[in-house]
Amino acid sequence: MEELAALAMSGVTTVFGLVVSDVWEQAKARDWRLFRRRGSGEDTGQDAEGIAGELEAAGREVASARAAGNEAEAAAIQEHWSERLLRVLREDPAAVAELQELIAAFGTPGTATYSGGGVNHGPAFHGSQIHGDVTIHVQQAAPAPAPVSYEPRPDQVPALTAAFVNRTADLSELDGWFGRPSSTAPPVGIGVLHGLPGVGKTATAWHWATTAREQYPDGQLYVDFAALRGQAGGDVSEAVAMCLRGLGVSDAYMPGSLQERAALFRSRTAGRRLLVVLDDVGEPAQVRPLVPKGPGSAVLVTSRTALGELVYDGARVLALRPLDPDGALRLLAERCGEDTVEADRAAAERLIELCGGLPVALRIAAARLLTDRTLTTTALATELTDENRRLEGLSLGPLGGEHSMSAVLNPTYRLLPAGAARLYRYLGWHPCRTHDVDTAAAALGATPAETAPLLARLADDALLERTADRRYRMHDLVRLHARERAVAEEPRTGERELVARVLTHQLVLTARADRAIREDRLRIADLRALLDGTSDPFAAPGGPAPLAWLESRSADILAVLRAGAAQEGLETPVWQLAEAYSVLFLHQRALGPWRESLELGAAAAATAVAPAAEARLRSLLSRPLLDLGEDERARAELDTALACAEVAGHQVLSASVREFDGRYWDRHDPARAVAAYRASLELNSGAGEARGAAIATYFLGCAQDAAGEHTTALTTLRAAHRMLTECRDPRMAARATAALGIALDHLGDTEEAVRALEAAAGTLRAERATHYEAQALVALADIAERTGLRRDDVPGWLERAAHIHEAGGSPLAPALRERLRPYAQGGGAGPEEQG
Repeated sequence: MEELAALAMSGVTTVFGLVVSDVWEQAKARDWRLFRRRGSGEDTGQDAEGIAGELEAAGREVASARAAGNEAEAAAIQEHWSERLLRVLREDPAAVAELQELIAAFGTPGTATYSGGGVNHGPAFHGSQIHGDVTIHVQQAAPAPAPVSYEPRPDQVPALTAAFVNRTADLSELDGWFGRPSSTAPPVGIGVLHGLPGVGKTATAWHWATTAREQYPDGQLYVDFAALRGQAGGDVSEAVAMCLRGLGVSDAYMPGSLQERAALFRSRTAGRRLLVVLDDVGEPAQVRPLVPKGPGSAVLVTSRTALGELVYDGARVLALRPLDPDGALRLLAERCGEDTVEADRAAAERLIELCGGLPVALRIAAARLLTDRTLTTTALATELTDENRRLEGLSLGPLGGEHSMSAVLNPTYRLLPAGAARLYRYLGWHPCRTHDVDTAAAALGATPAETAPLLARLADDALLERTADRRYRMHDLVRLHARERAVAEEPRTGERELVARVLTHQLVLTARADRAIREDRLRIADLRALLDGTSDPFAAPGGPAPLAWLESRSADILAVLRAGAAQEGLETPVWQLAEAYSVLFLHQRALGPWRESLELGAAAAATAVAPAAEARLRSLLSRPLLDLGEDERARAELDTALACAEVAGHQVLSASVREFDGRYWDRHDPARAVAAYRASLELNSGAGEARGAAIATYFLGCAQDAAGEHTTALTTLRAAHRMLTECRDPRMAARATAALGIALDHLGDTEEAVRALEAAAGTLRAERATHYEAQALVALADIAERTGLRRDDVPGWLERAAHIHEAGGSPLAPALRERLRPYAQGGGAGPEEQG
């Protein structure tokens, strides 16, 4: 019986040793029926989980007693369990084999074993006790393999295969995050690098890990979640297993569940200073089980999203942006050589612009230059300028394989839910570069409430960037990939239908802004049916100022006009949008956009055979053409406008076209200008158009002053100012005040002229009619330089005027800058004193 008692004591010692070891979580999963027996082969029915809990409690009591120096208590607990187990062994010979299996799996040198039934279970010294048909022996068992026989120093973060440049500020940020532990710093740091695919998150993490090697003396672990993705929920569990293997845990001792693996990971990392780099993480739950326990350790995560939930765990978050032009140039030079870049620096800078500062795109471009010696930087930049060929051009080989922009973006796209993927494709077709919820909803043909979460999902996956004004921006290369997927996956009519929806949405908003600025302006488009039932954001409390809104959306409106003009059958909403959009330029002269929008609108009106609309748009087009010095083209547009107005038979429109005709003749034949304005005044008066008559009176007074009829002009302009004030048009009334100032100067009343011009400039600035403000300021400078009155104010007036003309792309800007130069050189001396 002594052998059985020794075997029972060995089994209890083994189990209690397991309880306080790293492998107890694994051992708990065993079937503990051996300890459920009470003797005579009777199973008590107690479940395995219950007996495992009882054993765990007893084992921890033994460990606690020994830690407190109470060996007697520890021995008493062990004796109790040994006697219980011994009764089982005496009554049930099959239990002997079960116990030996347990000791063989988890035992340590010096435990008891047995042999029986003719089977040799290892070297033993034999006794004579026979129990049934089993011979009990006490032997020196062969050592069971320990779960970990050494503590390796893992070094798993991959090496960069090319020099790392740039990101100095980002690397410094990481250094600040993961400094030495202190009383105020968390014992384990967590940092997240996030940004759009291809922005350089992985390269930055790898490079920083290399530079921080000495900071983590116990090693660096690495998991690439992209390689584990798609394992039906097993990616996190396998990631922990990979790290445990790196820490020396063999698969034979690998726990089966995620919870057990995470617990073992914490045990293995306690007391060790490690860096864990987790690449391409998709959700916070992938990070938490891999946070090591050792003080001074760190987890560096790369992800498309900011993983905001980790902030609650103390994580720091850093958004990586595309490289700025200087940084991108350094990367391109490092990859393909300084000589290649300097051979045509302008082409290299254009190449960087087309790649959008995205490191992965720049690396592909550099690889193409290196692998095709016949390809120049200029040729590659020219190729990529074509949006339809850009993604294909940013690819190595005919299909690109993994080395292409499409390959970089495809994995993220494939993981999108259906609704977000559809919105992604539609935004590839969307004419605008930035989107709010309403415009995105218009593109999708959905409600804003349905669209908002889809936009948020795309932003979370870094396929969109949130802007400071709560809009969303899509990187150009991402947009081209989205368009590529739209062409491949959407119906052929999808793009035209989307443009029609976006065009209608933009027309409603622009028309609302136009009417909010000035309700009684001449318009050809009758949009009452379209606007009925739509809300007016500019009339709502706290709504946007209409002119400011138009300024902020000007690029979007022009993009929608271009897209609409490129589609068949959308001519009517195109010319209607061009007409409404023009209100912006009556206040601010951005000559390039104004000219293009009117050209698109006039062409659309001609195709739609809408002569009144064509007359209106071509007469408006003459204004930016004249400001750009294209007088002959302006004359041709006006001739067409006059003919179309006659066909249309629209009296107020004819009056307006005559007014624009007079503006042309102001430059070429003052007498004809006076005749054109008188004709406009007569037509407006006959139609009962008070504001039109007032404007025609104003231009008539200007033409009279230009023709030398200063006293007559003064009377006409005073009448115009009165009429415009009665029409509640402060912008045009201020223009009449400025014209009065010029006429007063011609009559020798200089001080009164300066007062009138200064008052007009102030009102025009308040009305944001900056082009006309600039005209008044230049007139003030002219008077001051000629008379010496208020000479010290000339530099300020000219500086403001030059800035306005530069902002609008006016050809007068260089002349104003040249006019300012003597003041800068001479400390305030004017041109006459410099001459």
